[in-house]
Amino acid sequence: MGMTMTQKILAAHAGLDKVEPGQLIQAKLDIVMGNDITTAVAVPEFNKTGAKSVFDKDKVVIVLDHFTPNKDIKAAEQCKACRTFAREKDITNFFDVGEMGIEHALLPEKGIVAPGEVIIGADSHTCTYGALGAFSTGIGSTDMAIGMATGEAWFKVPEAIKFNLTGKPAKWISGKDIILHIIGMIGVDGALYKSMEFMGDGIQYLSMDDRFAMANMAIEAGGKNGIFIVDEKTIEYAKEHTTKEFKVYEPDEDAVYCEEYTIDLSSLRPTVAFPHLPENTKTIDEVTEEIKIDQVVIGSCTNGRFEDMKIAADILRGKKVHRDVRTIVIPATQQIYLDCVKAGYVEDIIKAGAIFSTPTCGPCLGGHMGILAAGERAVSTTNRNFVGRMGHTESEIYLASPAVAAASAILGKLAGPDELGGEE
Repeated sequence: MGMTMTQKILAAHAGLDKVEPGQLIQAKLDIVMGNDITTAVAVPEFNKTGAKSVFDKDKVVIVLDHFTPNKDIKAAEQCKACRTFAREKDITNFFDVGEMGIEHALLPEKGIVAPGEVIIGADSHTCTYGALGAFSTGIGSTDMAIGMATGEAWFKVPEAIKFNLTGKPAKWISGKDIILHIIGMIGVDGALYKSMEFMGDGIQYLSMDDRFAMANMAIEAGGKNGIFIVDEKTIEYAKEHTTKEFKVYEPDEDAVYCEEYTIDLSSLRPTVAFPHLPENTKTIDEVTEEIKIDQVVIGSCTNGRFEDMKIAADILRGKKVHRDVRTIVIPATQQIYLDCVKAGYVEDIIKAGAIFSTPTCGPCLGGHMGILAAGERAVSTTNRNFVGRMGHTESEIYLASPAVAAASAILGKLAGPDELGGEE
């Protein structure tokens, strides 16, 4: 019986020739990551271990991105604790205001993560790095503390679901539409503690930004991780961003999957997750009633990358957002922000009546920079639309792609880009 991509990576990092689903292993870690919320919790647990230093100052990463710039006194105290720890332990990859970005966009951009690695992060969307062909998963702050001290973590080897992607997506169909379609198909627990493994001839049509968005939301289907087969685009991206030597793991021909799905990307339409679960999906064509909105957020670790900013700018250019819609655009890193300035996207978006924020998770988790009041609705490119996720428990969040979000901002209601007519 052969092994999947995930199983091969875990076996190599556990020093084993072979692993099987359900097996408990101890694996060496390439990266241990935390943010301003989770690191602040992990530090006291790290101190309890008695360790005087982290296992490798180059392999521990701390990114202040959730409540940064600090939104209140509590957030300021949390970040102060992180800064103190990073200085004391001489953490190489510590990112604060001015250098920080949304962690799951920043680490690939900086070349900190690479194909074939085992990465843990005290944030559930750490599964993002599976787009690079790495095993990457979210863990709790206690596991982060032990990982920082020892450079190891235990895992139960997951079963795998194979997603065979075929065909070429139509205009405006992005990775966000694809992953929302999948979550709507299998449900929020459809991949519970399983590896979601993406392959097929349709992969060639997906940009790295598409893949990051899809791997990011594997957790929204309950997945332990999401992982893409490594192709030329992956190799090109990795060589451009990292100086690390890396290894590519491919699934065996006789790898065993507990389930298999084939998805024709050419048949997909812009897809939206209605309140209050990511599985509550409809295509834009199935939206029959008029759903007026109060806010649009384009950003987050799912859709705050340069390609997302370009899509928003292309749709907003020369138009105006609806007078009743607050439109907040959040580039995921400082570099993306700078690239948007150089490309003219910032001017396009601001002239349309939207605002730019410094890179931050901000409104995604109801932190700051866009909290909803009772009865308000938002179309957001974020990844969760649970009750109260973005503010008041009586508010509503509609998860969508940047194209749908930008079109909705202009029309003042949930809408697809095709509804703008010929004004693309």
